[in-house]
This record gives sequence, C-alpha cells and structure tokens, in this order.
Amino acid sequence: MGKLLTMVRMMLGLGPADPSAEISPQEAFQRLKGHKTIQLVDVRSPEEYRQMRIGGSKLISLNELESRLREIDKIKPVLLYCQGGNRSRMALGLLKSKGFTQAAHIVGGISAWNRNGLPVEN
Repeated sequence: MGKLLTMVRMMLGLGPADPSAEISPQEAFQRLKGHKTIQLVDVRSPEEYRQMRIGGSKLISLNELESRLREIDKIKPVLLYCQGGNRSRMALGLLKSKGFTQAAHIVGGISAWNRNGLPVEN
C-alpha cells in the first residue's frame, strides 16, 4: 500500500509524505492536552463519525475538504485523522499544497488511537 500511495501522491502533484507531519496517537494525545488551539479534523464519513470519534473533533469528510478549507484557520495548528491513516495522509497533502504549514496527521487513525486506550466518544 505504501508504494501505491506514494505513486498516487506523485500523480496528484503532492510529492512524498512528510514524515515530520506524521505523529503517533500518544503524541497526538499529548499535543491535544497541551495546546487548546489545535484544530482536530476528522476526515471520515458522517456514519463513521457518529459511531466513534475523538472528543473535540470537527467532521470534514475528505471528499468535502477542499470546498470547506475556509473552515480551517491556516494560522493555527491542524491535526487530522481518519479510520486507519490513509485518508488523513491524503488530506494532509491537500492542506500542505494549500499553504497549511502547521498540519499533521495521526498515524493509524482512530483505530490506533482506540487500540492505545486513548479516550473516544460514541
């Protein structure tokens, strides 16, 4: 999957993924605890969001993200997540291409977050 995703990113003109913008669920949890200005964005579907989400997150599905960019402040840090990390990685590429310099995504998505025993809302 990694090689395929890299090829898709290159075809879309997004370049390779930025490893510094990929953070673990534990690191994300610590950042969220310490910084009240982080914008937490869930890029999954509304159905997935209703089933389980990280508290304080805003739902902007990946397929709506580009048309809803004005809802995200470019100056404040952005943390993205999805179910397993692939959609949030694509969303990160889009944000970076639009000038969002303080954006990152949670590796493994909410699945990894939940596996690590971090709090979720249902």
